Amino acid sequence: MAEPTASGPAVLRRSPLAHLEDRMRTATVTGARAVALTEWPFVTMVSLRVDPAGPAVHNVRDVLGAPLPTRCGHTTRSGPHTMVWLGPDEWLVLSLSDAATLVEQLRQALAGRPGSVVDVSGNRTTLELRGPAARQVLEKGCPLDLHPRFFGPGHAVSTQVGPVPVVLWQTDDAPLAYRLLPRSSFADHLARWLMDAMTEYACPEVP
Repeated sequence: MAEPTASGPAVLRRSPLAHLEDRMRTATVTGARAVALTEWPFVTMVSLRVDPAGPAVHNVRDVLGAPLPTRCGHTTRSGPHTMVWLGPDEWLVLSLSDAATLVEQLRQALAGRPGSVVDVSGNRTTLELRGPAARQVLEKGCPLDLHPRFFGPGHAVSTQVGPVPVVLWQTDDAPLAYRLLPRSSFADHLARWLMDAMTEYACPEVP
C-alpha cells in the first residue's frame, strides 16, 4: 500500500528563501575564515505589548517561564522561548512552540488588561550566519559596534544590515553565530547581500 500523501496548507507552505537554499549552501566558506548562511524557516514569532509595571506581566512570566527583558539589547530565554526587547512595552517572542497555542496562552495571561498579543510568524524569516568570519561579514554593512566588548551572546537589537532593517541577535560565540530577522519581503535581498559579502573569505588572506 502506498504511503499516505499529506495535503492541506502545510504542504503548500513555502519559506521566503526556499528558492535560494542551494545557492546559500554553495556560498559556504570553509577553512580558517569559514562562514555559512542558512535559513531557519517557520519560527513562531509573537508580538507582545504589555505594561512592564502592570499586574499582567507576572502572568506573562508564568507562561513564558522567565521574566521579560527590561533593557535595550537584552534577551531572556526559557525552554523553547526567547524574549527580545523591542521597546519599553514591546517584545518579540521567538519560540519553537505552536503559534496558536502560545498566542492563546499569552492572551489569557493579559486577562483583559491593556496590551496585545499578535502572531507575526509570517512577517519575518530567520537567517543564521555562522562561522569565524561571521562578524566581519556583518561589519561590512551594519552600523553597530559588534566587538565582543559591546555585543555578545544573548544581545539582540533592531538595526540595519546592508540596506535591510533587521532584528540582529547573537546566539553564540563558540562557534560564532548570529540570527537575522528581516521582513519576509526583504529576505531575498538580504540573503544575496550576505552571500556577496561572504565571497572574499573564500580567498587566501593577504598578509
